[in-house]
Parts: sequence; C-alpha cells; structure tokens
Amino acid sequence: MSNPQTEFDSPWKDILQIYFEDFMRFFFPQAHGEVDWTQAPEFLDKELQQVMRDAQLGRRLADKLVKIHLKTGKEAWVLVHIEVQSQEESDFAQRMFIYNYRIYDRYKRSVTSLAILGDERSSWRPNQFGYQLFGCEVSFKFPIVKLLDYQSRWSELEASRNPFAMVVMAHLKAIETRNNRLQRKQWKLALVRRLYESGMRREDAINLLAFIDWLLTLPQDLEQEYWQEVEQLEAQHRMQYITSFERRGIQKGLQKGISLGLKLKFGEAGQNLLPEIEAIQDVSLLEAILKALESVSTLEELRQIYQNHN
Repeated sequence: MSNPQTEFDSPWKDILQIYFEDFMRFFFPQAHGEVDWTQAPEFLDKELQQVMRDAQLGRRLADKLVKIHLKTGKEAWVLVHIEVQSQEESDFAQRMFIYNYRIYDRYKRSVTSLAILGDERSSWRPNQFGYQLFGCEVSFKFPIVKLLDYQSRWSELEASRNPFAMVVMAHLKAIETRNNRLQRKQWKLALVRRLYESGMRREDAINLLAFIDWLLTLPQDLEQEYWQEVEQLEAQHRMQYITSFERRGIQKGLQKGISLGLKLKFGEAGQNLLPEIEAIQDVSLLEAILKALESVSTLEELRQIYQNHN
C-alpha cells in the first residue's frame, strides 16, 4: 500500500497555491473576510524552507507560508499546514508551535497558523500547545479543520461551487477506497463527471482533473478502463479537456522523477532546484533534464540545461 503522506501531500500543495483565496473562503470564511484580496498573496517558500531547516523537523511538502494584506492595511503572514497522516502519540501541536515561534523569531512577523487534518482518526484534533512553571505560562492555540467531518456534510460539498469542495470530496474518497480499487474507479469517474457537468472554466477543470487523477490512483487495467470512459464522457459533453489533462499528467510525472533524482544524487541541496523545475511546463525540456541527471556532476550543470534553453 502506498504511503498516504506521499500520495496526498504534493497535489494538496499545488492546489493550495493555485486557489489560495478559494481555500481561505471555503475553510476559514471569517478570516477570508478580513483579507484585502485586491493585493495578490505572496508565497514565502524560501522563508519557510529556512525555518524548517533550522528547526530540524524535516521537509513538509504541504506546508505553505503566505504573505497577505488585511483590509486594515496591515501586512500579515499565514502559515497553512496540511497534515494528511497522523502518528500515534503525535507531536503535531508542538510542531505547529515551533514553526510559529521560529518564523516570529527569525522575521519578527506575527503569524497565524492554520491546520487542515486529513487523517482517518476522528478523535485526533490537536489544536493547542502549552506549559507552565512557577507562574510562567505559554499558551498556543490554532484553528483546525477536520476533513473527516465533511463526510456528514456531503450534500454541502455537492452544492458548493468552490473548487475546494471537489478537493475535499476527492480526498475523502481516496481514503475510503484505498483498499477497494474498483470502487475507487467508480468514484473517480463520478467526480470527473461532476466536473464536466459543472460548467466551470476549462483551466479550473484541468487543474481539478489533475488533482483527482493524482489522488485517486488506479492499477493499470482499471486506469485504462477509466480513460476509455472519460473519452466517452468527453464525446457526450463535446468538451475536450483530455489533451491538456494528459499533458499536465506527463509534466507532473516528469517533475516527480526529477525531484527523486535530485534527492538521490545531490541530497538536500538538490531540493533547492525544485521551485525552478516546477515552473517548467515544456515536456521535452523536462525529459532532457531527467536524462541529464544521469551524467551531470553538479547542480550548476543541470541548471544550465534549462537556462540555456530560454
């Protein structure tokens, strides 16, 4: 069985960045109302990477640190943490506290920490950390969203036009069908059919199709059946998302291969190239980078391949 962490983290990270305003509107509507959305959010990947490295807490693929502006005119930083796999005796709340104070310590910025819990344990709801001794007290509380709670709110998800309604449906069905791939194929088709019937913009549909495809993985025989039925669906609706969707899937697959190659060959230093690699959409260039990984001896040699391409 695949590791839920690797299965879920990366697609969540992508969709969170593409639809951050929708994310806040869907999960944290009160906070969303206080933000000035006329000013584009800024994703502080380097700052977050620095804090995580210092804290020696490992690389968290689904974490995002975002700079936003409030309607009051103030600038604010938001740390969004998506925990998709809970551990027994988890130190999650402590980890949230460490991330929060590390950011404050390094950048002297007030940070609000928000957590999305996508695990399968209904009772696991860590939302505070603290201690006291000799009259000295530390208390840290943070808002959480438990995706499991949406199982009883399915009709709300179906009625919503927010892309994160589809994200939550796909996430819940990925968990529910982990040990029943035939049922997973049926749900994958049902969700894709909803996308085709929703009348949303082509670009949004392609992004969500990619999310569903990555999350609801199928064995090869069922995957072939699924694609045949998607083609029939396209013919019925006279829409053609599939060409772009397939290209997107190939692109993501190559990026995943490059990421693994960088880690194996150059260790942690190789991860520094990932933001640049993830920005490349040219499939032939990604193929050239993956092939070059076998022969290059330095990161700079690899970088020259795509820099010279432009």
